[in-house]
Amino acid sequence: MYFSIDFNSSEAIYLQLRNQIILAIVKSELREGENLPSVRELAEEIGINMHTVNKAYAVLRQDGYLRLDRRKGAVVAVDMDQVKAVMELADTLDLVLAQAICKNVAREDVHRLVDQIYDEYGGDRCL
Repeated sequence: MYFSIDFNSSEAIYLQLRNQIILAIVKSELREGENLPSVRELAEEIGINMHTVNKAYAVLRQDGYLRLDRRKGAVVAVDMDQVKAVMELADTLDLVLAQAICKNVAREDVHRLVDQIYDEYGGDRCL
């Protein structure tokens, strides 16, 4: 498995790695249940800091693409329900945020409103 980092890109290195892993999953280059290299191995292989790989893996886990196992390390475990929900939310938010930006609503106000609504509905209650 080979990942390529563009050190001249304005995109953060951990995001480049995250995106390439997602693309590898979509292209079936990485399959459900398959182990990814350890943080140390991948960092050495592509010449980046271990903390950067660790951050990419953590974001992938949070987004529902990986499961982190103490014995097996990072394992591809796509939670398709969560991925679908996030994609649907992104589609919905796209227009809403565009409208907010056009009306000069500050980013902080959007975040505060989202947090307020999330808390109002019980946040993590559905987990």
